[in-house]
Amino acid sequence: MIDYKTAAFYRSAFALCLAAVVVFANLHLLQPLLPQLSREFGLTPLQASWAYTVATLCLGVSLLVYAALSDAWGRKKLLLLTLAGMTLSTLALTQVDSFNSLVFWRAVQGLFLGGLPAIAIAWMGEAYSKPAMVAAVGFYISANSLGGISGRLMAGALADLGHWQWAFWPVAILSIFSCYFIWRYLPASKVFVAKPFSLRQACIDNWYHLRQPLLLLTYLIGGLNFFIFLNQYTYIGFVLADAPYSLSSFWIGLLFITYFTGTVGSAMSGRVAQRLPVPLGMALGVIILILGTLITLSASLWLIVLGFFINAFGFFLTHSLASSWVNQTASRAKASASALYLVFYYVGASSGGVYLQPFWQWLNWQGVVVAALLMYGVTLLLCLWLWLRVKALQASQL
Repeated sequence: MIDYKTAAFYRSAFALCLAAVVVFANLHLLQPLLPQLSREFGLTPLQASWAYTVATLCLGVSLLVYAALSDAWGRKKLLLLTLAGMTLSTLALTQVDSFNSLVFWRAVQGLFLGGLPAIAIAWMGEAYSKPAMVAAVGFYISANSLGGISGRLMAGALADLGHWQWAFWPVAILSIFSCYFIWRYLPASKVFVAKPFSLRQACIDNWYHLRQPLLLLTYLIGGLNFFIFLNQYTYIGFVLADAPYSLSSFWIGLLFITYFTGTVGSAMSGRVAQRLPVPLGMALGVIILILGTLITLSASLWLIVLGFFINAFGFFLTHSLASSWVNQTASRAKASASALYLVFYYVGASSGGVYLQPFWQWLNWQGVVVAALLMYGVTLLLCLWLWLRVKALQASQL
C-alpha cells in the first residue's frame, strides 16, 4: 500500500490529478464557445449545444461498462487505454472542418473520457493506505473542478485570440503528458484480483439499484439538478454574447469562475449532513438554486453573476450530499450504485438543453428561468418525498 506523504504518493496523486484536469478540461471547454459556433455554422442554440452535450451523454453511457471492465482487465491498463483514446480524439478535433465532424469526434471523445471517473476512486482504494486515500480523493475532486474551470477559461481566451479550434491544441498536448505520467508513476495495484467480466451480473446489479426507492429518488434528484444547472450556463452564454452585454468568448468563459462557490458548497456538505437529515440538506441546496435563479432575472450583469455564484453553491451542496447518500444507502455493489448515479447525472446534463429550448424560444432568458423553476420545484418535491420515505423506514424499524 502507498502511504501518505511518501514520494510514491505524491507522484501517483500528481499523475491522477493531471489526468483529471485534462479529462474535465476536454469535457467542458466548448461550453463558452457555443455562441461563436452558433454564428459560424448558422445554428440555433440547441443545435450548437450538441457539440458540447454529446460528450457528456457518451461519457455517462460509458460509465455503465468501464467499472465492470476494470474489474476484469485491471485499473491501470484500462485507464491508459481510455486516456490514449481521449488524446487521439482530441488531436482529431483540431482538424475538423464541419459541424457534423465536430459532433462525431466529440462523441468519440466522450466515450473515452468516462474511463478516469469510473476507475480512479477504485484504483485509489486498492493502492493507498486509508490516510493516503482520504487525501488523494480530496486532491482528485479539486482537480476535477480545476479542469472544468480552466478548460472553459482557456478556450474562451484562445477563441478571442484566434480560432475556436485553437482550444483543442493545449489540451491535446496535456493529454499526451497525462498518458506518460499515468504510465510512469501509477503502479499496478498489488491487491487487485481480476474478476471475469459479466454483462449479465452488471445488468442484474443495476436493475437491483433501480428498484430501490431511496436510490432511485436520489438518482432522479442528481440527474434533474444537473439537467437544469449545467444548461443554464449554456443559455446565459447566448444572452451575454448578445446586446446589451455583447461579451466575447473570453468574458463568457470567466463566468465559470462562479464554480468556485461550488467548492465551498461541497466542503460544507459534511456539516450540513450533521445538522439536517441528508434529504433535507439536498432540499436546502435546491432552495438556494431557486434563489440564485430568480436573481438572474435582473438586467444588471453583476447581479446575474451573483445569481450564478449562488447557484453553484446550491448545486454542489445537493450534488455532494446525493453522491455520498448513494454510497451510504446501497446495500450491495456500491461501485455500480455510484456509477449509476453518475449515469443519471451526465445524461441529465446532456438532455436539459432539449427541455429548455422551447422556453428559450418563448421568452428567451425569462423563459429559461420559468423552465428552471418548474424543474427545481419537481426536484424539491423529490427531496421531500425521499425524506418522508426515510422517516417511514426508520419508524418501521423501531
